[in-house]
Amino acid sequence: MLHYEISGNGTEDLILLHGLMEDSTIWKDMETRLNERFRLVKIDLPGHGKSEMSGEVHTTELMAQKVNQVLEELDIERFHLLGHSMGGYTAMAFAEKFAEKLKTLTLFFSTFLPDDDEKKATRKKSFRVIEEEYTKYVNAGVPLLFNPYETEQLKDKIDTAKKIALSTNPKAALAAVKGIMERPDRKAVLEIFDGKILMLLGRHDNAVDFNKTLADTPDRANIKAYILDCGHNGHWEKPEICAEIINCEIV
Repeated sequence: MLHYEISGNGTEDLILLHGLMEDSTIWKDMETRLNERFRLVKIDLPGHGKSEMSGEVHTTELMAQKVNQVLEELDIERFHLLGHSMGGYTAMAFAEKFAEKLKTLTLFFSTFLPDDDEKKATRKKSFRVIEEEYTKYVNAGVPLLFNPYETEQLKDKIDTAKKIALSTNPKAALAAVKGIMERPDRKAVLEIFDGKILMLLGRHDNAVDFNKTLADTPDRANIKAYILDCGHNGHWEKPEICAEIINCEIV
């Protein structure tokens, strides 16, 4: 069973899934702004935080199954699901299999698109570095996920992100990267999902191409996208704005 924590006094259940080399503590800056409207279920995905690994490859399908097990254990049948980055890929896999359980689906600096060939090649090159030079991988990679024009202002947040990443088992990070690489194109999920779909994207995101994501997003009335002036980590860079959007749009 995955580790999870629950907070908030709201009547609506909002499930929060973190990204690669993160854990459920990443929501701290947004939590106090969401607690009134939602009961927050913050889950540590396999090999992250306090959750154990589940094999050498953590596919998005496997992670979605593990999330479903937690929610069944908690007897939560209908809920809002939000995923950051890898958590968003997991949320898409969840929506593909368990759409009837979802009231809304939020891609939080994430995408429904698969890795292109160039991105897959980059990930493959990272395997050895993750295995042999994990600290170097974290220290070099994490700052690139933040707005490059605000690195000085965001120094404390970048340090926090590094600390969480370095606490992640390198084997778990590698298992997740391998699983992320395998994820398919899930545009079809957006084309048939009946609930509201919310997308928060960063103008300076080096991990998710907001232009490409928007260009491929189906033209449907139930999909709404916001472009924020930040990088990949809106929960750290723009927590107030992100929380305000979530409070207003997730109904």
